[in-house]
Parts: sequence; C-alpha cells; structure tokens
Amino acid sequence: MSHSEPIKLKAPDHESLQLPASMANLALPLLGGGGLVLLIGWAIGTATEEGVRYAMLAYLSAFMFCITVSLGSLFFVIIQHLSRAGWSATVRRTTELLASAMPLLAVMFVPILIAVWVGGETMYAWRGEAFHELEVAEAKSLYLNPLFFTVRAVFCFGAWILLARYFCGMSKRQDETGEVKLTEKMQFWSGPAVIVFGLTASIAAFDWIMSLAPLWFSTMFGVYIFAGSVLSSLAACTVLVYWFQSQGKVKDEITVEHYHDLGKLIFGFIVFWAYISFSQYMLIWYANIPEETEWFFLRQEHGWATISIILILLHWLLPFLAMLSRNLRRSPRWVFGWSLYLLVMHFIDLFWSIMPQASETLGPSGGGLGMLSVILCGVGMTALYLGGVFKLAADVPLIPVRDPRLVESIAFENI
Repeated sequence: MSHSEPIKLKAPDHESLQLPASMANLALPLLGGGGLVLLIGWAIGTATEEGVRYAMLAYLSAFMFCITVSLGSLFFVIIQHLSRAGWSATVRRTTELLASAMPLLAVMFVPILIAVWVGGETMYAWRGEAFHELEVAEAKSLYLNPLFFTVRAVFCFGAWILLARYFCGMSKRQDETGEVKLTEKMQFWSGPAVIVFGLTASIAAFDWIMSLAPLWFSTMFGVYIFAGSVLSSLAACTVLVYWFQSQGKVKDEITVEHYHDLGKLIFGFIVFWAYISFSQYMLIWYANIPEETEWFFLRQEHGWATISIILILLHWLLPFLAMLSRNLRRSPRWVFGWSLYLLVMHFIDLFWSIMPQASETLGPSGGGLGMLSVILCGVGMTALYLGGVFKLAADVPLIPVRDPRLVESIAFENI
C-alpha cells in the first residue's frame, strides 16, 4: 500500500535529516566520560575477592554488550540487502552507524588480548597450569592457545570492519552519487557476507565467552549469542530512532509503520532467543554428560538460580506477552520503552553467561563491589560506544537520502 499523494524527498542537507546538535556535542563527552567511568569500574573490580579476574570479566561483559549490538546491526544491514527489503531503507542508516563503530570496539578488545598473553589464567582458565594437567588439555590446546586466539580475533575483527566499511561506505557514497549500481553491488555481495558473518560471529562466541569454561561446549552457543545480538540491535535501533525524532528529526521519513515492523522483528527474536535458550538447556539436561552439565549447574548455585529465573520471566515471558499487542507495536513510545527494557535484559543475559566463571562462591552481587564494578563497566563501555556512533553520525544524513528504495520506504504501510 502507498500514499495517494506523491512523496516529496528532502534535500540531502535538509536540517531535519542531520544529527541534532545536542547529540553531536555529546560525542566527545561520552568518549571521555565513558572511558573514565569504565576505568573506575575496572578498578573497583580489582578490589573484589577475585581481584583482577573479576575486573576483567566485568570488562568482558561490558565489551560483549556493545559488540553484540554492533554485530546484530551489521547483520541487519546485510540481510536487508540480501532480501532487497524496501520498508527498512529509512531505518537502515541507524544500524549502519551502529555497525560502523566496529574499529572503536576493536581497540577496546586490546586489553582482553593483553590479559590473554600476559595475565595467565586471569581471564581464561585454559591459560592456567591446572587446565594443562587435564587429559583433554593436549587436544584442546591446539585451539585454545594465545597465538591462535589472537589470530582468530584479528580475522573476526578484520572481516567485520571490512563488511561494515563496504556496506556502510557504499551507502554513504550513494548519498553523494545516487548510483543504483551501488545497491546492486551490495545485493550481490550480501550472500557471501552472510556466510562470513555467521562463521566469524560463531567463532567470537566460542572464543570469548564459551572458552571461559574450557571443558564445556555447546554447538548451539553461537546461535544463542546471535539471537541476543540481533534482538539487542533492533532495540538499539528503535531507541536511537525515537531519540532522533524527539529532537525533531526524520519525523516525515520514519513513521508508525516502521515502528510496527521493528516491533514485529523484536517480538520474533524474543521468541527465537527463548527457543534457542530452551533447546540448548533441554538437550544438555537430557544427555546429562558431566562436561556439558557443569556450565548450567554453576548457574543454579550461589544466587545465580535467581538470575536464571529472571531471564525466563523477564527476558522472555513478560516482553513476549507485551509485544503480542498490535496496538503496542504501533505506539512509538511503547516500542521505545520496551526496547530500552530489552537492552537491559540483554546485558543481564551476558552478565549471566560470563560472570559466574569469575568465582564459584561470590554469586551475582560479587560481594557488593562486584555488582558496582559490572554496572560501571557497562555504563562506561556503552557511553564510549555511543560517543563513537554519534561522532560518525555527525558526518552523514540520518537516512540514505538517495537510496532507490527510499520512496517505497517512506510510503510503506502495514496491511
């Protein structure tokens, strides 16, 4: 369906298509302030019972929150080109910006690499002597060693940065030239890009989170992290779009129809996340193999069972019931509110996946200081990431102004 009146496109430099000055001016304070808060959070983590290990895992939790949002955004961009979607043209630029901050996140990964190389088992148990005394250590060490870990990380970040620069760079270039051929090129390369993305995202999930428990393995873990990544990226996109519009920007280009479709996708990935989470747990519980059950067993002790129940009720059941409503999905304010909520739940999900490996006895509170460390690291890393996104957004229009599907996107209506 489409509007009866012809769509009048605004000039690329129209004021309503540019990042609000209030947000552009936040870029440097967010970068500086975020870095300071992150450092304070890390320092507080070192004061816990587990010391530097707790601090580094708090840092990893914060890092994984931002990298999963960025990766989910990159996937969204690629899949829109692969499916030749028209409805999403106006909101796609927001996900392009979230994906384009990948080089900043690559820099933020350096402390993790340093910890792997010089910190012994500060972060990963497979760097400790106790692991190498195990019978399986020789076979697993072919994969779990600092050099190969670094090579895989460089490969992953190299692939992501290349994909982000290609798809987002082509989109920005099209803002200037209006060449339809650029869209055709992105469509052509989107197929191979999905394969590369799937491979590298799985490697990252296995290496950076799953290998915290080196004896544990789940072939579904990469898909589990992927589900959370896409869900969080859709939520982040919705939050930013609503923020732009609250400042008087892109009000004519992004409509209730776009919020409705974002809401439908969010609902779909709430279900997908729950399906993968349950399937992974059910298969491991049914097989009852000690090497596989120990990961979940740890998350049923010392207070972690409470977080497990919170994830079931508040990450799945509550938003599932809420997002069932068509009226809610067509309310920008409600979709924005639930998106903020789901971003918090995504962070709790990553916290639950990572922090139990810091200590077998501390529990979710981390002795009080631990929880403060995790929160400050999360806030600081997110502020850094947002600062990078705003800095990028200041240089481009908030929508792809010469995308051949722009008119279709603006005129889009749900049936």
